[in-house]
Amino acid sequence: MNRQLKTLCLSLSLVASSLCAGSSVEFVGMDAPSTPEQMAKAYSEAKVIIHTSSGGTIERNLSYQTLFGVKDKVGTNKNPAGQLYSASMKPLMDPFGKPLIAETPDSNSLLNVNGALFLVTHYEYDWILSDGSSAEKTEIWHERAPMSMTLTSIKQDPKTGKLKAFEQKPIDFSSVGGIWIPCAGSQTPWNTHLGTEEDYDLFFTAASGKNYKNAQKGLKAMSELYFEGKKEANPYDYGHITEVAVSPKGETTVTKHYAMGRGTWEMSKIMSDSKTAFFGDDGAYVGLYMYIGDAAGNLDSGTLYAAIWKQTNEDGARDGGQANLSWIKLGHATSHEVAAWKDKYTFNDIFEAYAPAEFDAKKHEGFKAVKAGHSEIEYLKIKPGMERVAAFLETRRYSAYLGATTEFNKMEGVAFNKEDKKLYIAMSYIEKGMIKDSSFANDDIKVAKNSCGGTYELTLSSQIKDTNNEVIPSDFVPTFMHVPSALLGEAMPMDAQGNTCVVDKIANTDNLFYASRARTLFIGEDSGNHVNNYLWAYNVDTKKLSRILSIPAGAESTGLQVVENLNGHAYIMSNAQHQADFTKTTSKELKAKLAPMIDKFQAPIGYIYGIPGL
Repeated sequence: MNRQLKTLCLSLSLVASSLCAGSSVEFVGMDAPSTPEQMAKAYSEAKVIIHTSSGGTIERNLSYQTLFGVKDKVGTNKNPAGQLYSASMKPLMDPFGKPLIAETPDSNSLLNVNGALFLVTHYEYDWILSDGSSAEKTEIWHERAPMSMTLTSIKQDPKTGKLKAFEQKPIDFSSVGGIWIPCAGSQTPWNTHLGTEEDYDLFFTAASGKNYKNAQKGLKAMSELYFEGKKEANPYDYGHITEVAVSPKGETTVTKHYAMGRGTWEMSKIMSDSKTAFFGDDGAYVGLYMYIGDAAGNLDSGTLYAAIWKQTNEDGARDGGQANLSWIKLGHATSHEVAAWKDKYTFNDIFEAYAPAEFDAKKHEGFKAVKAGHSEIEYLKIKPGMERVAAFLETRRYSAYLGATTEFNKMEGVAFNKEDKKLYIAMSYIEKGMIKDSSFANDDIKVAKNSCGGTYELTLSSQIKDTNNEVIPSDFVPTFMHVPSALLGEAMPMDAQGNTCVVDKIANTDNLFYASRARTLFIGEDSGNHVNNYLWAYNVDTKKLSRILSIPAGAESTGLQVVENLNGHAYIMSNAQHQADFTKTTSKELKAKLAPMIDKFQAPIGYIYGIPGL
C-alpha cells in the first residue's frame, strides 16, 4: 500500500470509516453494450476512483452481483421469491395451475438492524399470460394480480464484503387489506422501509361510470384472488404510503399511512427533519404534493399541500421549463380519521360529478372543470362537509379543484440533497399535460414535448407562506424548479438497434437516489426509447454523468438504494424487472438474437459491488 495513503486514510477498503476529509468520489463510466451477449445480461464495466485529500487515488473496478432471482427459493422458504399470495398467505396460482410468480422486483431497502442485515423488496406487478396461453383462459383471467414484498436475511462476508441471501419470507399485508402495485420506495430516518402503492386499475372517470365494480378490473382481482372471493375490495384501501418496520429477529410490522393522502404514489421521500415528505405521483395529469407531520417521525397526523407551477420562461420552453412554486394547503387529518372515512364514504358521497357529454352549464351551477389523473375533463362539485375527506381520499382531484397544478406527467423517483437543500424529482416523459394546451382553461405548464424525459432540481426554502398567507411549518419547501442540462433527455432518429433517445444521455429517468458522501445523484432508467436501460451516476459538483450499469434488453432499472458505508464497503442496490419486454422499435433481427438468451421470468435482485465504504 502507498505509505502516504496509509498515513492519511489507512485503507478505505479495509476500515469501516467514512472518506477522509477533503476526499472526493468519481465514477468512470462504461460504454453502452454493443454485442447481443452484452445486451442480454446485467453487468458493469465501470470504475470508481477515490481522490484523497493528499492528491492520491484509490481505484476499484465495479461488478454486478445477483443475490437471487424471482424464481429462486431462498433458505427455508418453500416458494419462489416472486410468489404472490392471498390474504390467508396461500400461494396464488395462474390459470394453468402454476405458481403465480412476479418477475418485477422493484424497491429495495437494505436495513442494518442492530447488526442484522435485512432486505425488503417490492414486487410491483405481474406479467401474466405472456407465454402463449389460450384465448379461452385469457378471457377468465386478470390483467394484474395482488402483489407482495419479501424480507430476505443477508450475510456480509467480513473479508470481501460480498453479500449473500440466506433466508427469506413473504411479508403479510393482510392486516391492512393487502397491497396493490407497490412501486419504488425509500428508507426513513428511523431505519424502516417506506413503500408505496400505485392505484392503477383502481381508478375511474366520470365518463366511465361512477360504479367502481363495473369500471375497475383491479378491484375484481383483489376481490377474487387476494380475498379469495370472500370479501369485496374497497378502492379507498389502496393508493397509500406503506411502511415496513423490521425487528432484530426479523419480525415485520406493516402500516399504511392514510394521513399522507392517496394517489398513484411512485414513492415518498422524507427530509432530514423527519416530518416533511414529498411524493412521486406516477401517471398522466398528476400533481406535486408535500406532507408535513405534526412532529418528527409522525406520518399519521399532519397536513397535505399541493403545488402550483408558475412558469418563468417562455411558452414552449425546450429545457423542460422553469417555474416558481407556490403551495395550497389541502387540509389536516390523522390516519385514524382517514381510515374511518375510507370505510364509510364512496366517491359519490364526496363529489357530484359529470362527464362533458352529461354536463350542462345552465343546469349544473357551481361545478369546476378539472383534469386529474387522466386526460378527460370532469366537472366536479364538492358535497357539503366533504372537503377534508376529499383532500385525503381524492387528493389529486381535490387539489385540482382548488387550483393546484395537475399537469405533470409520469412523476417518478424523488431524492434529497441535504447539504445543498435540493430535491430531485424524475419526470420520465415530459409530454401530455406538460405541453401547451389551449383547449383547457387550466394550463399552467407550457413546455416542449420531450419523450426522453428529465430530472428536475427543486430549491428548498424556509419561512414560506402558503396561498392562505400562513407560514408553512417546514424548512424544506420547494420554491423553484428546473432541469439541469445534463439531466435532460434528448431524442434522436432511430439507430440500427432501435434506440430513439441519445444513448449516452439519460432516457426516461425513474429511480433516484442521492448519496451525500459521494456528492452523487444516481439515476435508473425506465425507458421505451433505449433498447437497454442503464443506471447512471451524476456528480452534482463536476456535472459529470457516468453510465455504471447496463441491464438486460427490455428490462427496467429498479431497486435503487445506496448504502454508503457498511463495515467498510458501499453498495448500490439494483434490480431488473420485466426482462425481454423489448421496445417497439427494437429491430426484429436483434430481438431474434436476444430472446433465447434472456430468461424473461427470472428477474434478478442484486447490487453493484466493488465500492470502498464512503
